Amino acid sequence: MYRIVRFFLFLFNPELIHHITFKIIKLGGMIPGKMWSWRLIFKVKDTRLERKVFGLKFDNPVGLAAGFDKDAKLFDELASFGFGFVEIGTVTPLPQDGNAKPRLFRVKDDSGLINRMGFNNQGIEAVVARLRRKKSDIIIGGNIGKNKDTPNEEAANDYAICFEKLFPYVDYFAVNVSSPNTPGLRDLQEKAPLTSLLNSLQELNNKKDKRKPILLKIAPDLTNEQLDDIIAIVADTKIDGVIATNTTIDRSGLKTPKNKVEAIGNGGLSGKPVGLRSTQVIKYLADKSSRAFPIIGVGGIHSAEDALEKLAAGATLLQVYTGFIYEGPSLVKRINKAILKR
Repeated sequence: MYRIVRFFLFLFNPELIHHITFKIIKLGGMIPGKMWSWRLIFKVKDTRLERKVFGLKFDNPVGLAAGFDKDAKLFDELASFGFGFVEIGTVTPLPQDGNAKPRLFRVKDDSGLINRMGFNNQGIEAVVARLRRKKSDIIIGGNIGKNKDTPNEEAANDYAICFEKLFPYVDYFAVNVSSPNTPGLRDLQEKAPLTSLLNSLQELNNKKDKRKPILLKIAPDLTNEQLDDIIAIVADTKIDGVIATNTTIDRSGLKTPKNKVEAIGNGGLSGKPVGLRSTQVIKYLADKSSRAFPIIGVGGIHSAEDALEKLAAGATLLQVYTGFIYEGPSLVKRINKAILKR
């Protein structure tokens, strides 16, 4: 059924369809009993799926990655699609339009997306206002970043603002320094600036009555030496885990014609093409660290088999995004059922 729906959705501009789909789900959620029916169809409830990770209890290990519900407009409705958690954002202190359109492209031959959105969001105040009205008990992650015009030397201030504003309303934080679509952002993944940034957030965290988990979202394009640095940084800063991985700038091995890929231009590639590299990064981090910290595995999960591979590689929790778009909401249910059958 979803393949028929997808055929028609994919006839239109992907960013436009994203917003239309949002409105349809939002309106659907207002119909009495509709969210209950979604839960009945898509949610798998079984205590064997529960996970306790960095002090939080997840009903199941399958979450929605950041980027889908950037402005925290739909998390209550999305909770009805069977997710164990939803990560909102990336959110920045000030609203920003992001990069010029068009900036979101399908590469259908590869079951992928290329985006250069550029942290488009309505800003931290708008997000907080919506989170205050939360009705469901879904676990919420807050993915935080810096504004485009903020120089890297002052980036810590932007992350601190988002951290403080979101702290009462999210269950964990994801520090995004790995998007390829904000100029210079990935420079913050280098050991010295990243250690400084995470230590500054930990200082704020440790002043709270009860601290909240901080995770680092990393790129799939890091070398093994850089991944070794990530392991050392996690140990040094005592953050709670890693999200592996964000989108890739690599274009090798695509089925999509080269001229079409070149015409699309810059941006982060997600979906099936990043799946193998994401799993490799997860396995490297898990093996080299002796599984010293939890890893949320994300990237190229389009089937239950993809999800199980991530878990076997060392992921503790999972996130989907592009796979959710290509395969539909039943993907979450299929993954959870496969986990139960392991």
